[in-house]
Amino acid sequence: MGCPPEVPVTGQRKSVKILGAIELWRTQFDYRQDTVFNASTYVSFLEQLARRYRRQGAILIQDNAPYHKDAGVWSWFKANRHWLEVHQLPPYSPELNPTERLWQHRRKNGTHNRFFSGLDALAATLTRVFGEMQSHPQFISSYLAPLKRSRDSSRLASRSFDSCWITWPTK
Repeated sequence: MGCPPEVPVTGQRKSVKILGAIELWRTQFDYRQDTVFNASTYVSFLEQLARRYRRQGAILIQDNAPYHKDAGVWSWFKANRHWLEVHQLPPYSPELNPTERLWQHRRKNGTHNRFFSGLDALAATLTRVFGEMQSHPQFISSYLAPLKRSRDSSRLASRSFDSCWITWPTK
């Protein structure tokens, strides 16, 4: 019989927050590390995405995190509606969010049953795992195969440990 793994702990609970988005059509992953999930950090992440997608337009599909529904976030969406179309996933539907699959990959290949002596070690591991995703889109593609089967689904896109996704309108 096997024994469960023993992972040392410090007794402290600290974390790194990651906002992320997947562009389904080109299989690209964008992310941002932050200290909290809130409307302000989400808008900062949206600004990061806007630098890439503002000229071509995009469709953003996001889950129902509380800060996604914040009035300040929706004001930002309204100010950017000339290039960005926003949709909400149905409540309690992580199976429809492709970013959730990347969080599973991150856990399996970076953080599961591992001890991190500090936030710097955790951040370095996350940077490595996400860097591999960015450098090797085939890691992402394998998780997105069901979503990329139809041309219509290629219009969608995604975000973080929190979750959203991005794509642009097809002509």
